[in-house]
This record gives sequence, structure tokens and C-alpha cells, in this order.
Amino acid sequence: MCLRMTVAGSGGLPAWRERPKRRMHDVMENIMALPRAWGGAVMRADFKAQLEDFEVIEQLPFVLDGAGEHLWLWVEKRGANTEWVARQLARWADVPLRDVGTAGLKDRHGVTRQWFSIWLPGRAEPDSSPEIDGVHVLEQVRHGRKLQTGALSGNRFVITLRNVVGDRSAIDARLQQLATKGFPNYFGPQRFGHDGANWARALAWVGAGMPRVKPAQRSRHLSVLRSGAFNAVLAARVQQGSWNRFMAGDVLQLDGSKRVFADDNSAELALRVQQKDLHPTGPLPGETPSLAQGEVLGLEQAVLAPFELEPVWRATRMKSARRALRAVAQELTWVWLDAHMLQLRFFLPAGRYATALLRELMDDDRLSDPAV
Repeated sequence: MCLRMTVAGSGGLPAWRERPKRRMHDVMENIMALPRAWGGAVMRADFKAQLEDFEVIEQLPFVLDGAGEHLWLWVEKRGANTEWVARQLARWADVPLRDVGTAGLKDRHGVTRQWFSIWLPGRAEPDSSPEIDGVHVLEQVRHGRKLQTGALSGNRFVITLRNVVGDRSAIDARLQQLATKGFPNYFGPQRFGHDGANWARALAWVGAGMPRVKPAQRSRHLSVLRSGAFNAVLAARVQQGSWNRFMAGDVLQLDGSKRVFADDNSAELALRVQQKDLHPTGPLPGETPSLAQGEVLGLEQAVLAPFELEPVWRATRMKSARRALRAVAQELTWVWLDAHMLQLRFFLPAGRYATALLRELMDDDRLSDPAV
């Protein structure tokens, strides 16, 4: 996978080649054309045909203490954007938007139950409940801290696929394969925006010399660039057949933990990866040296070199990190509601994408959000 950008004449920052619009199109085609682990699609189906077809329920890793300056709201939203709901809650509570916390953005096209926190130091909550279209507050609890981005154990999904076309035995076999062996932990298309708009904006920002923007926008640009780089490395490992097996020089992550460690030549590492106790990782690039070694380091450097983004990481003082190459859906079950309707239930740890699982079943063009 080759996402090339040349170095600009000033500042040493990457920029597009000649004919930038054509170049941007080529880059997006490459970054979205990700290889599958278990073969081609085995079905076609309608995804998110109705709001109720995509249900997401956040799971916290801790218990709320019932006291403190932060009011936490357990909210069910239908067809509503997380950022938009946060703005409405800020108006309701008469606080700045920065005092509203969320664990992460959730799909607009679906039914989501998620937490929001509102900082109310020395204040009682408003007398009336918020009246927001498509939003219903299920519970209010006080807590001592703000809800931080990523502060989840994960999300529980209930996904209904309609008008399924495909051999039922092949679909069941693929699902069984996913349940037992996992799937490539790609960042989903949501990260890159509709038709790759977020990726295009990030490239434009870098190509313009990284002008000053709001901190949230800067963070988003950098996150998108790192996500694309990670996907490219994972794609190379999928093509190589090594995304779910140990390679000498790997950086490994303990299942259920963010902890990573470099290959220490322990004899049992390959077996622990096979047993899914450990997962190989890929880079979220930054200025700090990679922990990868040997063949793995060489592969990652070869894949990332065409990005030519090292000056960006140095300019932004971005710290390197790692992300598991393999994701495993916990408690994955499925039931045929009728001959052409399939319902999946599963839990994914935080940072994993349901669309990355679904694309091992169906074509990417079936996973786009509805236009309305």
C-alpha cells in the first residue's frame, strides 16, 4: 500500500504531487482498499436500513460514586450526532461546551445508549429534564470526575442486516471463523469521514504547512494521519498472512490491556499469540523510536516511508504508540430472524470498529452510512 506525498519546498513538510485533486483521489482509493483476512465477501445485505438496525450500548469500566461536581447522564439517542447532543446539553445546563464530557463519538444512524458528563461545581442540576429531539435521558448520577475520551471498557452491539443474499452455510461458517479467530483491527471508515473527507482535510492541512487551527481540529488531523498509517501497516501484514501470528521483532499487547512490550525472545510468545492471550501490534507513528525490531521494524519502515510524515511528528512532538493488529469480538452470537434477516450480537473493547468485523462478511460499499 503506497500513500505517497512529496516533500514541500519549504518547511520540509509533505505535500501532494502535481495534480493534487487526482493525487488525493489515488490516496483515498489506496487507504480504503484494505485486504480481508478470511477471503472475499460471502453476502450482500442492507446495513442500517432502519435506526433500530444498529444499536450500540457503552460499557464503563468503573462504577459511578453517586456524589461530586459532575452530573452524568445516561442517554438514549436516536438518529442524533454525539457532538450535537453535547451542544444541546451544554445549553440546557448553561455551561461551556468544554464542560461536557463524552467517552467518544457514536454513529448518528442508529440507536445509542451512552454517557455524557456535565461539570456543575457548586450547582444543582437544572429543575427540568433536557428536551432534545431524538434524545431521552434514562438516568442521572453524580460523580467526582469528568467523563474522559476513551474512558470505556467497550461497546455492546446489536446489528440487524436485512435483505441478506448469500449462501447461509457459508455465512455461518464465516461468522464462526470470526468468533474463534478474530479479524483485522482496522480503523473504520468513520475515522476518515464521509468519502474520505477527514483524510482529505488532514492532507490539505499538512500540505499548507500545518497552519494554526483549533486544538480539537489539530488533534483530529493528526489522529486521521496516524490511523491511515496504521491501516497501511496492518494491510501489509494481512497480505503477508502475519497479522494474527507472532513474528520475530514484534511488539505485543496483552489481551484486555493497553500494556505493550517488545519481543524478548521468550519461547512461549508464538503460542500465546496463537491462544489470543497476546496480540501483535502495529504503529501509531510519532517522533519517538519504534519498539519493533528486525523484520517487523523493516516492514513497518518500508510501508511508512512513502508517507514522508516524520517532519509532522517532529513538529508536533507526537509520541509513538501501538495498537493491536487483531481484534476479537467477545460473545459473538447470531440468529436468523427469517430467511433474509440476520441479527448479530457482540461486545468489542474500546477503540475497535464493528464495521471492521462486518467487512469480513460483506463488501465495503454496503457499509456506508445512509445518505439521510
